[in-house]
Amino acid sequence: MTNSSTPNRNRLSRLWVAYGPIIAILCLAAWLRVDGVGFGLPALNDPDEPLFMMKAYDMLARGSLNPQWFGHPGTITLYSLALVMVAVAAFGLLSGRFADLPDFAAAVHLDPGIVFLPARLFIVANGVACVWLVYLIGKRLWGQRAGLAAALFLAVNAVHISWSQVIRTDVQASFFMLLCVLQAIAILQDGRLRYYVLAGIFAGLACATKWPAALVGLCPFVAALYSVAKQGADRRLVLLMPAVAGLALFAVSPFLIFSYDIVLRDLSGEARPFHPGATGEGFWANLFWYISTPLAGSMGALGLILAAIGIVGGMVRDRIWLIAVCPGFLAFLVVISTQHLLWERWLVPVLPFFALGLGWVAGPGLARILDGKLRLAQLGSLVAMVALALPMLVTAQARAEERRHDTRQIATAWARTHIPAGSTILVEHAALDLMQGPWKITFPLGTAGCVDARAALKGQISEEDVDRSRQGSPVVDYAHVDENRLPSCRADYAIFSHEATYRQDKARFPREYSRYAAAIRQGIVCGRIMPVPGHSGGPEVLVIRFPAEGERAGHCPG
Repeated sequence: MTNSSTPNRNRLSRLWVAYGPIIAILCLAAWLRVDGVGFGLPALNDPDEPLFMMKAYDMLARGSLNPQWFGHPGTITLYSLALVMVAVAAFGLLSGRFADLPDFAAAVHLDPGIVFLPARLFIVANGVACVWLVYLIGKRLWGQRAGLAAALFLAVNAVHISWSQVIRTDVQASFFMLLCVLQAIAILQDGRLRYYVLAGIFAGLACATKWPAALVGLCPFVAALYSVAKQGADRRLVLLMPAVAGLALFAVSPFLIFSYDIVLRDLSGEARPFHPGATGEGFWANLFWYISTPLAGSMGALGLILAAIGIVGGMVRDRIWLIAVCPGFLAFLVVISTQHLLWERWLVPVLPFFALGLGWVAGPGLARILDGKLRLAQLGSLVAMVALALPMLVTAQARAEERRHDTRQIATAWARTHIPAGSTILVEHAALDLMQGPWKITFPLGTAGCVDARAALKGQISEEDVDRSRQGSPVVDYAHVDENRLPSCRADYAIFSHEATYRQDKARFPREYSRYAAAIRQGIVCGRIMPVPGHSGGPEVLVIRFPAEGERAGHCPG
């Protein structure tokens, strides 16, 4: 007599083998990216998050699809953020939390986390989707074990986790790049027309999100060239993908043509040769920094070495990896290394490439070493995955702890305890966590001097005013306040979060540093709040008290 439950158990077992491990990895990826995603709020620690949210809000306020900003160009991200805002507002109105749209806008001004947190969760979703796509790429290239290993290593990568929690274009651009790579692989494996079209669409969307992401188009382009040369494909297909990519780019962002003057302005603004704390030193020095700092720091030395072995081993052993994957990612790494500036976030689209290198080691690489010993290869792969992933996970958790205990929020806690009510505080970061306190908060804004932060939040200072006041400055800080407007910066206390950056590079920024040095001489340093690796993150923050008029000697409270 047959047990009727046996087929069901067998089917569940097959489903678990097929989908259980990747579901577990995706859950891990989601948990790591959601954990601490509200860091800093209501303060805005990342200086670029407000820019993206303001541009998205401005489109809604104007009732226009023209972002009127194309620095990244960021079009897809800005449209996505606008939709997130609409969804949050609609939910709030339908649930009765907000009486009307003005009530919603007023609530957001007081607590930007109302829209910033959902927007960050949207970026988190893109980050988790990247893990899923890396699994699909690894599985298609080298089998399920390689796909799982690559997905796991990207899931626990500290750099990828960090930037999956920040409202920027890098992670979303990486999502479209990976979709394009999947089509490039399909071009070589199948060769159907739809894969050329889809590759072009995803390359166009990647470019519409972040300009350098267009380099991923090299993957399907080289695959098409190979298909024509070796597989007898139609030569016209070589031009099809770039043509579709261009059409997709301008279909989603026709304003790149209609507002070409703004495009040129924003591109020139992005191409700065210097930036405090982020100025590069040439191609080889930049490449070494990317490899030795964000890559080695998040993967570990052993992980980085094995990833390099996997990348090279795959290039030697696998024609599809060499032709359909390597061109775009290697070109991207080269291009970011040639830039004048260095940013950890620029490496985000390259991280899946190194995760796939580790996937090759855990899959076909280990299988070749243990030729014919399948069970031993499976066990060895599992041990290697755990042994490499655990240190990466520890690093990711340490960085999460640093984000939860940022030096700027530590400075806010000090202010709440020690600064008397009625004082004027000059701050350089978006310290919205100070806005509800009994102080006047001022913020440095270029030619406008130091402005009332509450007035700016209430819309009395427009986005156009902000752009004009910056005059193209790469940062908004005390060092870039117009000399004639310095009297407007008079305050009882200053919380400087940029002083250390200029001090560490004062040979390149002597004028900017001298501004802080003069302020320090005029006041008394009440504290330097330093980041502590593994415990607290953020910039070095300097808290200064300025004596009142007629006061001979200053002193710190408490």
